[in-house]
Amino acid sequence: MGPAIANDSPANAISLIASTNVRTGLGADAIATALIENLHCLQGKLPRDATRNDWYMALAYTVRDRMMERYVATVGSIAEANTDAKVVAYLSAEFLTGPHLGNGLINLGIWQAVEEALSRVGQDLSGLLEEEEEPGLGNGGLGRLAACYMDSLATLNVPAIGYGIRYEFGIFDQVIRDGWQVEVTDKWLRFGNPWEIVRSEIAFEVKFGGRTEPYHDEAGRYRVRWLPEKVVKGIAYDTPIPGYRVPTTNLLRLWKAEATESFDFEAFNVGDYYRAVDEKVISETISKVLYPNDEPEAGKQLRLAQQYFFVSCSLQDMIRLLLLRGKPLNELHSYWAAQLNDTHPSIAVAELLRILVDEHAMEWGRAWAITQQTCAYTNHTLLAEALERWPLPLLAKLLPRHLEIIYEINRRFLDDLRVRYPNDDQLLRRLSLIDEAGDKHIRMAHLASVGSHAINGVALLHTELLKRTVLHDFHRVSPEKFLNVTNGVTPRRWIALSNPKLSALITRHIGDRWVADLEHELPQLERLVVDTDFQKDWQVVKSDNKRVLAGLIKEQTGILVDPNSLFDIQVKRLHEYKRQHLNLLYLVTLYNRLRRDSSTAGPPRTVIFGGKAAPGYRMAKLIIKLINSVAGTVNQDPLVSQILKVVFLPDFNVKNSHRVYPAADLSEQISTTGKEASGTGNMKFAMNGALTIGTLDGANIEIRDAVGHENFFSFGLTAEEVERLKAEGYTPRRIYESNPELREAIDLISSGFFSNGDRELFHPLVDSLLTRDDYMLLADYQAYVDCQQRVSHAYSDQNAWTRMSILNSARAGRFSSDRSIREYCRDIWKVRPIVPDERWT
Repeated sequence: MGPAIANDSPANAISLIASTNVRTGLGADAIATALIENLHCLQGKLPRDATRNDWYMALAYTVRDRMMERYVATVGSIAEANTDAKVVAYLSAEFLTGPHLGNGLINLGIWQAVEEALSRVGQDLSGLLEEEEEPGLGNGGLGRLAACYMDSLATLNVPAIGYGIRYEFGIFDQVIRDGWQVEVTDKWLRFGNPWEIVRSEIAFEVKFGGRTEPYHDEAGRYRVRWLPEKVVKGIAYDTPIPGYRVPTTNLLRLWKAEATESFDFEAFNVGDYYRAVDEKVISETISKVLYPNDEPEAGKQLRLAQQYFFVSCSLQDMIRLLLLRGKPLNELHSYWAAQLNDTHPSIAVAELLRILVDEHAMEWGRAWAITQQTCAYTNHTLLAEALERWPLPLLAKLLPRHLEIIYEINRRFLDDLRVRYPNDDQLLRRLSLIDEAGDKHIRMAHLASVGSHAINGVALLHTELLKRTVLHDFHRVSPEKFLNVTNGVTPRRWIALSNPKLSALITRHIGDRWVADLEHELPQLERLVVDTDFQKDWQVVKSDNKRVLAGLIKEQTGILVDPNSLFDIQVKRLHEYKRQHLNLLYLVTLYNRLRRDSSTAGPPRTVIFGGKAAPGYRMAKLIIKLINSVAGTVNQDPLVSQILKVVFLPDFNVKNSHRVYPAADLSEQISTTGKEASGTGNMKFAMNGALTIGTLDGANIEIRDAVGHENFFSFGLTAEEVERLKAEGYTPRRIYESNPELREAIDLISSGFFSNGDRELFHPLVDSLLTRDDYMLLADYQAYVDCQQRVSHAYSDQNAWTRMSILNSARAGRFSSDRSIREYCRDIWKVRPIVPDERWT
C-alpha cells in the first residue's frame, strides 16, 4: 500500500514524487541506477546481453522520466479550472523535430551527468545519440520551423500544444543510385518510439462522406445533420517538449487514425477474412504516410482527408479541455489561440464553425465571431501552386457539410463586400472562396484569410509582397489583419547541441545566458572580434567542425575533401526557385576556367549540396542527377580536383544537418528574389559563423542588415527588377547568346560531356532555361559569378574572413525563434507566459 496523500492535488503528488527521487534525480548516480533498471524492466535485458539499441531505449526512457514531472505539471495547468491561462494550439501538418535525446539533455541540463552515468556502465553517449531514429514528420522548413517554435514556447513558459499527424512512414529516406534520387521508405517506428505516450482514452470520431439533411430542433430552429458514409477514430500520441531549464514541458499531440471497429466478426465467421479487417486497413491509411503523391485523384483525396482528420481531432480536443476547465464555449477564443501553419490546416475555419453551429447549437453570428477570434493564419509561400485549391467535387464527396458551410461563409463575405465596394464585381470574383474559372475549386488560402483575425508573413519582404501580390485584395479590404513575424530558429538545437565546441568557446567568454537569450547576450561577442587569441580559437573550432563533416562525406559518398578548403554549402529542398542549378552553372564555368588556366584559381573550394526532391518533381530530380554528374567529372579530373571538389550529401535531414551547419564557411541563399518566403537555413548558417552569398530575398535582407552589408555577399535582381523584367518581356536566350562563358557552360551540359555523350538527358533542363527561365537564372548569372570572385578574394585573407565570421554570429541573435514567439504572443495570440510554480523556484 502506497503512502497516504492528504491532498491529492497534482502539485502535492509531484512534490511527493520529487522527494522520493525514484525516477527524477538529475545526478549521475540516480541516472546510472535508472538506466540499469530501465534496461532490465523495459528492455528485458542484462547489460552483458544488451544491444546498442537496447541501451539507447533504456537511456531514452531514463531521460523521458526526468521530463515527466514538469510535463504533468504543465498539462495540469492547461486543464486547471482556477487559471485564466490562454493556451496556444499550433496546428501544423508537419513537425520535423529531429532526434529528441540530445535536445532533451541540453534542455534538462544533464548532459555531463548522463555522460558520467554511461561511462560507469561502459557506454558512450555519442554512439547512443547516433542510434536514435529521426522522426521524419516533415518535408523541410515548414516542419522544422514548427519544431523550433515548440521549443521556444516551452522555453518561454508559454503553455502550448502542437497538433499534427503521427505518420507511420515519414519523409522518405534518400539514396543516390547512378546519380539519381531513389526514395526508400522511412521506417522510423520499426524499433518503437520511447518518447511518445499513447493516450488511448483521448480519442475522437472523425466523419467522412455521406450526405446532409436539414431538420428543425425542439425549439423550432433550422439545423443541419451530417449523415457520414464513414467514421474514423483519432487516437492521441503525446511527446513531451521540454523548455530550456524552465518549469514548462509542453506537449506535441499527434493523431493516429484507427477504425472505430477494427475487426468484423460477422465477416470473419462466414469466411470473408479480408473484409473482416478491411475497415481497419482503410481507416489507418489516413495517418500512414507523410504527403502522399497528390497527382492522382486518390492522392488528392487522401491528402485532404489527412488535413481534415488532424484538424477535427485537434479542435475537438481543444473544446474538451476548455469544458474540462469549466469555461463556457462562447469564451473559446479567450482560452485558446489556434495558429494555422500555412494552408494545410485551413479547413479548421469551416470545422470549428460546424462544431459550434451543428453540435453545440450556437447561433451563426456568434460562432463566426469566435472562429475568427480564435484562428490566425501564417502564410509561408508566394508560389501560386503551393496555395492549396481543392476541386469542388472532391470536397462535396469527402466533406459535404463543410462545402455547405464554405458556401455560406462565402455568401455572407461577398454580401458584405458588395455593400462596401458597390459595382466592383471583379474584386468580388478575385476574393471569392470559390474559383469559378474552369473546373471549380475551393481556395484554401482565402478560407484561412477570411476566417482568421490575423494574417502574417514570415519575413519583412515576404509580408510586403503578400500585400502586393497573392493576398493584395485581402489587404485592401482588411489591412488591419496583416502583420509580419520574421521566422527564427532555436539556438538550443542549432548552436548548443549541433556545435558544442563553438558553444563552449562562447560560454567561456560571455557566460551561458546566451542559450536562453540569444538576441541580447550574443552581441557581446563583438568586443572580441579584434582579439587575436579569440580569432585563433574561433578558427580552430571551425577547422575541427570541417574535419567532422569531411569524415561524414567520406563515409557516405567515398569522396575525400580537404578540410582546409573553403566549404561552400547549399543544403535545402530541391526546387527550381531555390536555384541549385545556378550554383551548377557557376561550377561548370569555374571548371572551364580551371581547365584553361589553373594558375588563376582562388583558394581551393569544396562545394556541398544536399536536399530532397519531391518524388513527382521531375525537374528537381534531374537537377540532382546533374549535380552528381558534374561532381563525377570534376572530382575525377586530376588537375581540377586539386582545387575544386563537388559533393552531393545524400539524405539531408536534421541529424545530418548537425554536422553541416557548423562546418560551413559560405552559405548559399540564392533563390529568385520574391520567391522564398523567409528561409531558416540562412539563419542557422549565420549563427554558426558562415558568411552568406545571397539574393535580396526572404529573410536574407534582414540578415544582411543585421550582420552588416560588408559581411554579406549580395548579388542579383531585386523583387521590383524581377517584376519589371518579366513585364517587359524577358528573353533568356538573348543573355545566353551575348555571354560567352554562360554559353560555354550551357553548351557543355547540352553536349553530353557530363552524361557519357547522352545529349538528351539534360535537354529538358537546358530547354527550360533557354526558352522560359521562369526563375531568372540567366539574368542573375553574371552577377553571381562576379560575386563568387569576391568570395574567393575575401577568403584568401583568413584573418579578415574570421572577423566577418565572428560578426555574423554575434549579430544573428535576433533570428532566434524565442524572438519570433515573443512577437506572436504579443501581437497575434495575446498570450502571457505562465508564472512558474513555487516548487521550481
